[in-house]
Amino acid sequence: MARVSRAQRALAFKRIHVENWRNFTSVDIEMQRRMFVVGPNASGKSNLLDAFRFLRDIASVGGGFQEAVRRRGGVSRVRCLAARRYPDVAISVDIQGGDESPLWTYELRFKQDNRQRPIVEKESVSIDGKVLFVRPDADDTTDPERLTQTFLEQVQANQKFRPIADFLASIQYLNLVPQLVREPDRMAGRTGDPYGADFIEQIARTPEKTRNAWLRRIREALVLAVPQLRELEMWRDVRGAPHLRGKYEHWRPQGAWQTEGDFSDGTLRLMGLLWSMIETGGPLLLEEPEISLHPAVVEHVPQMLHRMQRGSGRQVMLTTHSSDLLKDGGIGLDEVLLLEPSREGTKARLASAIDEVRDLLAGGLTMGEIVLARTRPQGAGQLALFGA
Repeated sequence: MARVSRAQRALAFKRIHVENWRNFTSVDIEMQRRMFVVGPNASGKSNLLDAFRFLRDIASVGGGFQEAVRRRGGVSRVRCLAARRYPDVAISVDIQGGDESPLWTYELRFKQDNRQRPIVEKESVSIDGKVLFVRPDADDTTDPERLTQTFLEQVQANQKFRPIADFLASIQYLNLVPQLVREPDRMAGRTGDPYGADFIEQIARTPEKTRNAWLRRIREALVLAVPQLRELEMWRDVRGAPHLRGKYEHWRPQGAWQTEGDFSDGTLRLMGLLWSMIETGGPLLLEEPEISLHPAVVEHVPQMLHRMQRGSGRQVMLTTHSSDLLKDGGIGLDEVLLLEPSREGTKARLASAIDEVRDLLAGGLTMGEIVLARTRPQGAGQLALFGA
């Protein structure tokens, strides 16, 4: 029997379908292990990633259905403004490992009751088309309060689909804010913060041998963008607080040490990106990783992701406005998702479904040149007249 690789064993989203979720009245998207989401400002790029985060928040310890909706301002804030006939908000995902592994489908539909509480309208799980359960069931009919919780968040109820609950809980979102890394006291007490408030603590909590090996790999990559960097290590000050510090080549013979408080925004964001790539785990959601990075660095991000995925099989979805990031010829047409706003809600189409994109690629244009031209706001040039 052929040996199954880690990449084949790793679960990944194969499809997502949402209805009345934020910008989207109804979209159905086939997913690859690497996805680039492109669209104009306010088209719903972040809100699409948030559909995955929503499922993560339900399945995570300390989360749950009620808390996940509350964090987003309630059902009325989540429901698409363009929604008309059907008030339910719905998210359905297909999840699978390799092609020979089972295909799981999880579906959740919800609305709010007259007390403005989110209520499960439908929840179901199936495996290879065989239904494991559908709610509401007889017990829900007898006790409607049960519909304030999903089976996904209940350990006793999700036993038969625990791998899917664990997979959804493992989703990681990253949008590192350098100011929070430098001043973590602004958000003290938060763990696993996607904006980097506990980024240094996350590194410090990593076992020393693993941490040192990962920091060496990150330094080797960083020197390509920051040539003066010679060493990178974890260091604790006199109070015992952890810091990242780097030794920079300097006019002094021994060089100079700097901590994260002195690092540039681009250096910190690149460190966060590299650290997240090395970590193993569930799907990784990245928000505009090109921010603060030099274009010469940005254009290599797709290859970095590809190399990481060869070892871990980890799925990555990112939003971007960067033509440099999308100029890589190895990006497939089915890996690029274009969001197109309309009066009836944002539409989503894979680049592979657009004949013009294929023709322009064959004509020699890069993916970035093509898709960003399609997402450029009409009349953007008028902004130059502001203040005239």
